[in-house]
Amino acid sequence: MKASNAQSALVPAGKNALSLGIMGSLGNIEAYISAVNRLPMLTQEEEVSLARRWRNENDLAAAQQLVLSHLRLVVSIARGYLGYGLPHADLIQEGNIGLMKAVKRFDPDQGVRLVSYAMHWIKAEIHEYILKNWRLVKIATTKAQRKLFFNLRSHKEGLDAMSPAQVEDLANSLNVKREEVVEMETRMAGHDIALESQSDDEDDKFAPIAYLSSDANEPTRALEAQQYDRLQSEGLEAALSKLDDRSRRIVEARWLANDDGSGATLHELADEFGVSAERIRQIESAALKKMKGTLAAFA
Repeated sequence: MKASNAQSALVPAGKNALSLGIMGSLGNIEAYISAVNRLPMLTQEEEVSLARRWRNENDLAAAQQLVLSHLRLVVSIARGYLGYGLPHADLIQEGNIGLMKAVKRFDPDQGVRLVSYAMHWIKAEIHEYILKNWRLVKIATTKAQRKLFFNLRSHKEGLDAMSPAQVEDLANSLNVKREEVVEMETRMAGHDIALESQSDDEDDKFAPIAYLSSDANEPTRALEAQQYDRLQSEGLEAALSKLDDRSRRIVEARWLANDDGSGATLHELADEFGVSAERIRQIESAALKKMKGTLAAFA
Protein backbone atom coordinates (compact mmCIF):
# COMPACT_ATOMS: atom_id res chain seq x y z
CA MET A 1 0.00 0.00 0.00
CA LYS A 2 1.26 3.47 -0.82
CA ALA A 3 0.77 4.53 2.80
CA SER A 4 3.30 1.96 3.95
CA ASN A 5 5.78 3.15 1.31
CA ALA A 6 5.34 6.74 2.48
CA GLN A 7 5.85 5.74 6.11
CA SER A 8 8.95 3.70 5.32
CA ALA A 9 10.68 6.85 4.10
CA LEU A 10 10.84 7.94 7.76
CA VAL A 11 12.44 4.69 8.99
CA PRO A 12 16.05 5.40 10.04
CA ALA A 13 18.83 3.58 8.22
CA GLY A 14 19.77 0.30 9.82
CA LYS A 15 16.45 -0.19 11.62
CA ASN A 16 14.31 -3.12 10.55
CA ALA A 17 10.95 -1.77 9.43
CA LEU A 18 9.24 -5.02 10.41
CA SER A 19 10.06 -4.33 14.06
CA LEU A 20 7.57 -1.46 14.00
CA GLY A 21 4.68 -3.90 13.78
CA ILE A 22 2.88 -2.32 10.81
CA MET A 23 5.26 -2.72 7.89
CA GLY A 24 5.73 -5.85 5.85
CA SER A 25 3.08 -8.19 4.47
CA LEU A 26 -0.08 -7.17 6.31
CA GLY A 27 -2.31 -8.66 3.65
CA ASN A 28 -5.34 -6.36 3.93
CA ILE A 29 -6.58 -3.03 5.22
CA GLU A 30 -8.15 -4.58 8.34
CA ALA A 31 -4.74 -5.95 9.41
CA TYR A 32 -3.16 -2.53 8.84
CA ILE A 33 -5.83 -0.75 10.93
CA SER A 34 -5.51 -3.32 13.70
CA ALA A 35 -1.72 -2.85 13.78
CA VAL A 36 -2.02 0.93 13.77
CA ASN A 37 -4.43 0.93 16.70
CA ARG A 38 -1.91 -1.05 18.77
CA LEU A 39 0.81 1.58 18.38
CA PRO A 40 1.40 3.51 21.65
CA MET A 41 0.28 7.11 21.96
CA LEU A 42 2.62 9.87 23.15
CA THR A 43 2.34 12.06 26.21
CA GLN A 44 2.59 15.81 25.66
CA GLU A 45 6.11 15.84 27.09
CA GLU A 46 7.22 13.04 24.76
CA GLU A 47 5.63 14.77 21.79
CA VAL A 48 7.35 18.09 22.50
CA SER A 49 10.72 16.36 23.01
CA LEU A 50 10.45 14.43 19.75
CA ALA A 51 9.28 17.46 17.80
CA ARG A 52 12.23 19.52 19.04
CA ARG A 53 14.66 16.75 18.14
CA TRP A 54 13.20 16.66 14.63
CA ARG A 55 13.21 20.45 14.25
CA ASN A 56 16.57 21.19 15.82
CA GLU A 57 18.60 18.06 14.99
CA ASN A 58 16.79 16.76 11.89
CA ASP A 59 16.32 13.46 13.78
CA LEU A 60 14.40 11.17 11.40
CA ALA A 61 13.77 8.63 14.15
CA ALA A 62 11.91 11.30 16.14
CA ALA A 63 9.87 12.31 13.10
CA GLN A 64 9.04 8.67 12.44
CA GLN A 65 7.80 8.16 15.98
CA LEU A 66 5.59 11.25 15.72
CA VAL A 67 4.07 9.92 12.49
CA LEU A 68 3.52 6.38 13.73
CA SER A 69 1.86 7.48 16.96
CA HIS A 70 -0.74 9.46 14.96
CA LEU A 71 -1.57 6.92 12.24
CA ARG A 72 -4.75 5.96 14.10
CA LEU A 73 -5.90 9.58 13.71
CA VAL A 74 -5.58 9.26 9.93
CA VAL A 75 -7.62 6.04 9.95
CA SER A 76 -10.35 7.74 11.99
CA ILE A 77 -10.53 10.81 9.76
CA ALA A 78 -10.43 8.76 6.54
CA ARG A 79 -13.37 6.66 7.76
CA GLY A 80 -15.53 9.79 7.66
CA TYR A 81 -15.04 10.08 3.87
CA LEU A 82 -16.08 6.56 2.89
CA GLY A 83 -19.37 7.88 1.47
CA TYR A 84 -17.56 9.31 -1.56
CA GLY A 85 -17.10 5.84 -3.03
CA LEU A 86 -13.31 5.77 -2.80
CA PRO A 87 -11.38 2.86 -1.22
CA HIS A 88 -10.62 3.27 2.46
CA ALA A 89 -6.98 2.31 1.82
CA ASP A 90 -6.58 5.12 -0.73
CA LEU A 91 -8.08 7.68 1.65
CA ILE A 92 -5.73 6.50 4.42
CA GLN A 93 -2.64 6.70 2.21
CA GLU A 94 -3.47 10.27 1.21
CA GLY A 95 -4.15 11.18 4.84
CA ASN A 96 -0.78 9.72 5.84
CA ILE A 97 0.89 12.07 3.38
CA GLY A 98 -0.91 14.97 5.04
CA LEU A 99 0.21 13.72 8.46
CA MET A 100 3.86 13.69 7.37
CA LYS A 101 3.50 17.22 6.00
CA ALA A 102 2.10 18.27 9.38
CA VAL A 103 5.01 16.67 11.26
CA LYS A 104 7.47 18.42 8.96
CA ARG A 105 5.95 21.84 9.72
CA PHE A 106 4.93 21.32 13.36
CA ASP A 107 6.27 23.84 15.89
CA PRO A 108 6.12 22.39 19.44
CA ASP A 109 6.56 25.85 20.97
CA GLN A 110 3.21 27.13 19.67
CA GLY A 111 1.42 25.50 22.60
CA VAL A 112 -0.84 23.25 20.51
CA ARG A 113 -0.83 19.43 20.35
CA LEU A 114 0.18 17.73 17.13
CA VAL A 115 -3.20 15.98 16.92
CA SER A 116 -4.97 19.34 16.56
CA TYR A 117 -2.43 20.70 14.10
CA ALA A 118 -2.30 17.54 11.98
CA MET A 119 -6.08 17.34 11.46
CA HIS A 120 -5.93 20.33 9.09
CA TRP A 121 -3.21 18.78 6.93
CA ILE A 122 -4.75 15.30 6.90
CA LYS A 123 -8.16 16.62 5.83
CA ALA A 124 -6.61 18.94 3.25
CA GLU A 125 -4.78 16.05 1.59
CA ILE A 126 -7.90 13.85 1.59
CA HIS A 127 -10.02 16.73 0.24
CA GLU A 128 -7.58 17.27 -2.63
CA TYR A 129 -7.64 13.57 -3.48
CA ILE A 130 -11.46 13.49 -3.51
CA LEU A 131 -11.65 16.61 -5.67
CA LYS A 132 -9.23 15.13 -8.20
CA ASN A 133 -11.36 11.98 -8.45
CA TRP A 134 -14.76 13.65 -8.06
CA ARG A 135 -15.89 13.36 -11.68
CA LEU A 136 -14.88 9.72 -11.99
CA VAL A 137 -16.68 8.91 -8.77
CA LYS A 138 -19.92 10.75 -9.49
CA ILE A 139 -20.43 10.22 -13.22
CA ALA A 140 -22.08 6.78 -12.83
CA THR A 141 -23.09 5.46 -9.43
CA THR A 142 -26.43 3.68 -9.88
CA LYS A 143 -27.18 0.70 -12.13
CA ALA A 144 -29.25 2.87 -14.48
CA GLN A 145 -26.48 5.47 -14.71
CA ARG A 146 -23.87 2.82 -15.49
CA LYS A 147 -26.11 1.48 -18.28
CA LEU A 148 -26.48 4.99 -19.66
CA PHE A 149 -22.76 5.69 -19.41
CA PHE A 150 -21.82 2.70 -21.56
CA ASN A 151 -24.66 3.11 -24.09
CA LEU A 152 -25.03 6.86 -24.51
CA ARG A 153 -21.94 7.44 -26.67
CA SER A 154 -22.89 4.76 -29.19
CA HIS A 155 -26.35 6.30 -29.57
CA LYS A 156 -25.14 9.87 -30.01
CA GLU A 157 -24.54 11.22 -33.51
CA GLY A 158 -21.56 13.55 -33.40
CA LEU A 159 -20.83 15.98 -30.58
CA ASP A 160 -24.11 17.90 -30.74
CA ALA A 161 -26.66 17.57 -27.97
CA MET A 162 -29.32 14.95 -28.47
CA SER A 163 -32.68 16.09 -29.75
CA PRO A 164 -35.83 15.51 -27.64
CA ALA A 165 -36.81 12.67 -29.99
CA GLN A 166 -33.40 10.96 -29.57
CA VAL A 167 -33.60 11.33 -25.81
CA GLU A 168 -37.07 9.75 -25.81
CA ASP A 169 -35.95 6.83 -28.00
CA LEU A 170 -32.91 6.07 -25.87
CA ALA A 171 -34.90 6.28 -22.64
CA ASN A 172 -37.43 3.79 -24.03
CA SER A 173 -34.78 1.38 -25.33
CA LEU A 174 -32.88 1.33 -22.03
CA ASN A 175 -36.02 1.50 -19.87
CA VAL A 176 -34.90 4.59 -17.97
CA LYS A 177 -36.42 8.02 -17.42
CA ARG A 178 -35.76 10.67 -20.05
CA GLU A 179 -34.56 13.01 -17.29
CA GLU A 180 -31.81 10.51 -16.48
CA VAL A 181 -30.69 10.48 -20.12
CA VAL A 182 -30.47 14.29 -20.14
CA GLU A 183 -28.56 14.32 -16.82
CA MET A 184 -26.02 11.73 -17.97
CA GLU A 185 -25.47 13.52 -21.28
CA THR A 186 -24.78 16.72 -19.34
CA ARG A 187 -22.32 14.93 -17.06
CA MET A 188 -20.44 13.36 -19.96
CA ALA A 189 -20.33 16.67 -21.83
CA GLY A 190 -18.59 18.35 -18.90
CA HIS A 191 -14.83 18.59 -18.69
CA ASP A 192 -12.52 18.24 -15.73
CA ILE A 193 -11.14 21.57 -14.52
CA ALA A 194 -7.73 21.81 -12.90
CA LEU A 195 -8.02 22.93 -9.30
CA GLU A 196 -4.74 24.80 -9.59
CA SER A 197 -3.37 26.78 -12.51
CA GLN A 198 -0.96 24.85 -14.73
CA SER A 199 0.91 27.97 -15.90
CA ASP A 200 2.00 31.41 -14.76
CA ASP A 201 -0.33 33.16 -17.18
CA GLU A 202 -2.06 36.17 -15.62
CA ASP A 203 -5.42 34.89 -16.85
CA ASP A 204 -5.00 31.69 -14.80
CA LYS A 205 -5.00 33.47 -11.45
CA PHE A 206 -8.74 32.82 -11.30
CA ALA A 207 -8.31 29.02 -11.16
CA PRO A 208 -10.72 27.32 -8.70
CA ILE A 209 -8.06 27.05 -6.00
CA ALA A 210 -8.01 30.87 -5.82
CA TYR A 211 -11.54 31.04 -4.49
CA LEU A 212 -11.96 27.58 -2.95
CA SER A 213 -8.95 27.63 -0.63
CA SER A 214 -9.16 29.21 2.79
CA ASP A 215 -6.51 29.69 5.45
CA ALA A 216 -9.04 30.69 8.09
CA ASN A 217 -8.85 27.31 9.85
CA GLU A 218 -5.11 26.79 9.47
CA PRO A 219 -3.81 26.13 13.03
CA THR A 220 -1.09 28.79 12.99
CA ARG A 221 -3.54 31.47 11.85
CA ALA A 222 -6.04 30.33 14.49
CA LEU A 223 -3.39 30.77 17.19
CA GLU A 224 -2.51 34.20 15.82
CA ALA A 225 -6.18 35.18 15.95
CA GLN A 226 -6.47 34.02 19.57
CA GLN A 227 -3.34 35.96 20.48
CA TYR A 228 -4.68 39.08 18.77
CA ASP A 229 -8.02 38.80 20.61
CA ARG A 230 -6.19 38.48 23.92
CA LEU A 231 -4.08 41.51 23.09
CA GLN A 232 -7.20 43.51 22.21
CA SER A 233 -9.07 42.64 25.41
CA GLU A 234 -6.81 41.77 28.34
CA GLY A 235 -3.72 43.54 27.03
CA LEU A 236 -5.37 46.82 26.16
CA GLU A 237 -7.23 47.05 29.47
CA ALA A 238 -4.07 46.28 31.42
CA ALA A 239 -2.12 48.93 29.49
CA LEU A 240 -4.78 51.59 30.03
CA SER A 241 -4.95 50.82 33.76
CA LYS A 242 -1.28 51.84 34.10
CA LEU A 243 -2.03 55.40 32.95
CA ASP A 244 -3.15 58.35 35.03
CA ASP A 245 -6.67 59.70 34.42
CA ARG A 246 -5.60 62.48 32.07
CA SER A 247 -3.35 60.29 29.95
CA ARG A 248 -6.02 57.60 29.71
CA ARG A 249 -8.64 60.15 28.68
CA ILE A 250 -6.35 61.47 25.92
CA VAL A 251 -5.51 58.02 24.54
CA GLU A 252 -9.14 56.88 24.60
CA ALA A 253 -10.39 60.09 22.97
CA ARG A 254 -7.69 60.02 20.30
CA TRP A 255 -7.63 56.30 19.40
CA LEU A 256 -10.50 54.35 20.97
CA ALA A 257 -13.53 56.59 20.68
CA ASN A 258 -14.53 55.45 17.17
CA ASP A 259 -13.88 52.25 15.25
CA ASP A 260 -12.85 54.19 12.14
CA GLY A 261 -9.99 55.89 13.98
CA SER A 262 -11.50 59.39 13.73
CA GLY A 263 -10.85 60.43 17.31
CA ALA A 264 -10.57 63.83 18.96
CA THR A 265 -8.00 66.31 17.66
CA LEU A 266 -5.09 67.68 19.66
CA HIS A 267 -6.71 71.12 19.70
CA GLU A 268 -10.03 69.78 21.00
CA LEU A 269 -8.28 68.07 23.90
CA ALA A 270 -6.09 71.12 24.49
CA ASP A 271 -9.26 73.21 25.02
CA GLU A 272 -10.68 70.51 27.34
CA PHE A 273 -7.62 70.46 29.62
CA GLY A 274 -6.61 74.08 29.24
CA VAL A 275 -3.14 73.39 27.88
CA SER A 276 -1.47 73.71 24.49
CA ALA A 277 -1.89 71.21 21.66
CA GLU A 278 1.85 70.49 21.86
CA ARG A 279 1.47 69.55 25.53
CA ILE A 280 -1.36 67.13 24.62
CA ARG A 281 0.91 65.57 21.97
CA GLN A 282 3.68 65.08 24.55
CA ILE A 283 1.32 63.44 27.04
CA GLU A 284 -0.06 61.20 24.30
CA SER A 285 3.42 60.15 23.17
CA ALA A 286 4.52 59.27 26.70
CA ALA A 287 1.30 57.34 27.36
CA LEU A 288 1.61 55.30 24.17
CA LYS A 289 5.23 54.49 25.00
CA LYS A 290 4.21 53.29 28.46
CA MET A 291 1.37 51.20 27.01
CA LYS A 292 3.73 49.59 24.51
CA GLY A 293 5.85 48.28 27.35
CA THR A 294 2.82 46.77 29.09
CA LEU A 295 1.45 45.22 25.89
CA ALA A 296 4.78 43.48 25.23
CA ALA A 297 3.88 40.96 27.96
CA PHE A 298 0.80 39.90 26.00
CA ALA A 299 2.51 39.52 22.60
